[in-house]
Amino acid sequence: MGKPTGFLEFRRRNRESLPVADRVENYREFIQPLPVEVMREQGARCMACGVPFCHNGCPVNNLIPDWNDLVYKGAWREALAALHSTNNFPEFTGRICPAPCEAACTLNINDDPVTIKSVECSIIDTGWENGWVVPEPAAKKTGKKVAVVGSGPAGLAAAQQLARAGHGVTVLEKAEAAGGLLRFGIPDFKLEKSVVERRVRQMMAEGVVFRTGIHVGVTLPAEKLLAEFDAVVLACGSEHPRDLPVPGRDLGGVHFAMDFLVQQNRRNAGATTPAANRISARGKHVVVIGGGDTGSDCIGTSIRQGAAMVTQLEIMPKPPEKEDKSLGWPNWPNKLRTSTSHEEGCQRQWSVGTRSFSGEHGNVTTLHGVRVGWVPGSDGRLKMIEVEGGEFDIKADLVLLAMGFVHPVRDGLLTQLGVTLDRVGNVAADTRTYQTSVPKVFAAGDVRRGQSLVVWAIREGRQAARAVDEFLMGSSELPR
Repeated sequence: MGKPTGFLEFRRRNRESLPVADRVENYREFIQPLPVEVMREQGARCMACGVPFCHNGCPVNNLIPDWNDLVYKGAWREALAALHSTNNFPEFTGRICPAPCEAACTLNINDDPVTIKSVECSIIDTGWENGWVVPEPAAKKTGKKVAVVGSGPAGLAAAQQLARAGHGVTVLEKAEAAGGLLRFGIPDFKLEKSVVERRVRQMMAEGVVFRTGIHVGVTLPAEKLLAEFDAVVLACGSEHPRDLPVPGRDLGGVHFAMDFLVQQNRRNAGATTPAANRISARGKHVVVIGGGDTGSDCIGTSIRQGAAMVTQLEIMPKPPEKEDKSLGWPNWPNKLRTSTSHEEGCQRQWSVGTRSFSGEHGNVTTLHGVRVGWVPGSDGRLKMIEVEGGEFDIKADLVLLAMGFVHPVRDGLLTQLGVTLDRVGNVAADTRTYQTSVPKVFAAGDVRRGQSLVVWAIREGRQAARAVDEFLMGSSELPR
């Protein structure tokens, strides 16, 4: 602990954003880094708690007090080494992770947690700027071959760890470029794709082979994968979206959120979309159904496309402005969260259900909704009821369904492999061996645990890599 009184001397400083009017004109990142001296002060605020709750708050168990102290002392390269010891891709988490570590910080008991996410991002960005992040190829090859299906954060983490253990790693990605939802799902204004591309280049220099445009289970039979490789890691995500089966769902203009976001990311990368297939918010009244991060991403993208109005509907009640610390801390709190996209201009409504859509000439024009309430059921769980007289209509030229994902896509790869699924439809595998019911096939990330955070994907990718290494070699020196 570099400065025992740091948390008393220095106030929390958040990174600032460009003004709304400037940032909505493009899709570039708009969070501004803080000066080095300010970041050192922020690192000094860490109390190096005897029981550092931030460790458990962070799924990859980042050594947060260690690198906060190193930043305070100006030892940035050593801080980078400490950060990389638990997290392969801190530039991803430093940008898009919701920071459960900060919710768990002891200082959050009075709403003044250490700026852990900002410090993390500053460390890795400083590392890239100074050329400290370099390829780390294995000194010795094992001769074993591993296939990783999917190039999202779980797949990338598993592939990098396995390559550094000396295995021959091939990443198979169905899209035209590597990165999974990091590249195609997360808007550029939150994560510019050059940030993903430089990691992919590093991994290629470490010996990882990326084969894009390969849809395992569709263009490449699963059995060929089993025949060619000594182990297979499924890291293909949870991509089956939750639908809204109400009258009018088949009208034009009602789309899944990810179709909308992926299309815009591809356009940002230079791809063209035929006019007949283009999903555009320009000049339209947009309704986003779903109050999570994906819904927020749809809001920011719609605003940048020139929407006339954006409304976000959430079926659950409005969370409290401030969490109850006595009930939640140091766990993830239930409280109202306002994203940068919300700040850019959006009407938000809670406790709202959708009854149907109606339209003209085959296209949606109106959402018919109803106010709902939540009451305890006979089993003690909350039960939704419609509020009498709570019907209402909203003008809707474009409706984006951002209600999450229910399980992995089963057709193709999972069906061909015949892996056992758990009760909710994810691939069944424990968190020690990560092995599926099929010999030499492993699963990690959303395909195993369901829709989750990027930091959980990185954790599972790293742990699965160690499990695969143990399976192939009998033991492993990879960190868990």
